[in-house]
Amino acid sequence: MTRPDSAGPGERDGLGEHGGPGGHDGLGERGGPGGDGEPYDVVISGASLAGSAAAILLARRGARVALLERRSDPDAYKVLCTHALTACAYPVLDELGLVPALEKAGAVRNEARWHTRWGWIEPRAAPGGPELPYAYNIRRSVLDPLVRSRAAQTPGVDLLLGHRVTGLVREAGRTVGATVAAPGGAREFRARLVVGADGKDSPVAGYAGVPTERHENTRFGYLAHYRGLPLHGGIGQTWFLEPDMAYAFPNDDGVTVLAVLPDKKRLPAFREDLEGSFEAFVRALPEAPPLDSAERVSKIIGTLDHPLVTRDPTAPGLALVGDAALAGDPLWGVGCGWALQSAQWLAEAVAPAATGRGDLDAALAVYDRTHRRRLRPHQRIAADFARARRFNALERLMFSAAVRDPATARHMYRFASRLISPLGFLGPRAVARAAAVNLRHRARADRRAGR
Repeated sequence: MTRPDSAGPGERDGLGEHGGPGGHDGLGERGGPGGDGEPYDVVISGASLAGSAAAILLARRGARVALLERRSDPDAYKVLCTHALTACAYPVLDELGLVPALEKAGAVRNEARWHTRWGWIEPRAAPGGPELPYAYNIRRSVLDPLVRSRAAQTPGVDLLLGHRVTGLVREAGRTVGATVAAPGGAREFRARLVVGADGKDSPVAGYAGVPTERHENTRFGYLAHYRGLPLHGGIGQTWFLEPDMAYAFPNDDGVTVLAVLPDKKRLPAFREDLEGSFEAFVRALPEAPPLDSAERVSKIIGTLDHPLVTRDPTAPGLALVGDAALAGDPLWGVGCGWALQSAQWLAEAVAPAATGRGDLDAALAVYDRTHRRRLRPHQRIAADFARARRFNALERLMFSAAVRDPATARHMYRFASRLISPLGFLGPRAVARAAAVNLRHRARADRRAGR
């Protein structure tokens, strides 16, 4: 249910801000926007992908959710994004019931090929085997309103637009609610659980004093949208140029997101001539997409400083999801997928306790462990690679073998889709296979050279 300018909680029937004489019931605002006099179990700050997904999944499990969004426009969306949903997100999209709507909206299944110094890695399904896992590329201008509207239509969710969290309510060392700037004035929402789904610079995390680690990123990035840009095979392309990077991801409505991520040593040239430097960078790519055959339909936008952010995903009475908990390097295109996954992990872990049917601290500990186990190893690798360095020895082994061996290419695809962990990617069998592939390649090269 969307309520952009509703009378705030507690203003119905002449009741005071805390729902009646004697103050607050300790869970939420009675007489709230839902109109049924029931309290909220969960308050979520941020109605983008992570927040909207968490609201849907928690409400389906019985929680009453206040989904607060600082922006008043229900069609608001994130502009600076890879617009990619990696295959790890498909089970969440399926649970949310979004797959048919995404396909109808023209979302493009995200097949991929990657350029390296050894040639192109082109993952393909094994002959006679199942197709490769996939999710979608779709512009956030389509995706964000779609997910948010689904949240608004979900029984148990009150979507409150134009509501900005300005602080947290704390009692006995735990978060028990949030103070909010709303269209009708300041409000206070109380709940068993407050969720920060408010992005990389999360105000909620700041109000709670959540420990934050920032990892330097020595690349900067710019992107633009092109309509009608031809791509080899019509699929996504990524260029590993060591240390520079680029990618082109086809999206809905014939629009391709084209991004460059150079080492910051190249920043002065981009500052002097952004359009010229952007286009020159793209034209110099191996098998460069032909810009002259396409129409640029957006400004060239970007960020000069994008540190990776790692936070503790929980505190007493509080959870973080999406970029608020962990913001990776945009060159990997995994942020949207992780936003949806973290929402699912949270709902699975805490829904019973959030509705008063269990120990909330124990439930939050389960979410905390899952989040750390599933994402921290990937983040450590991404933080290391964000130093704009060349491939290390293991990366050289795996990337070169993936060029030469279809099975290793499929293995790399599963890792890039975040379907396997770094430990699984670099397991003994995978490394041994890659080494054998490269030894055979070298032996063939020696025979051809007569050595």
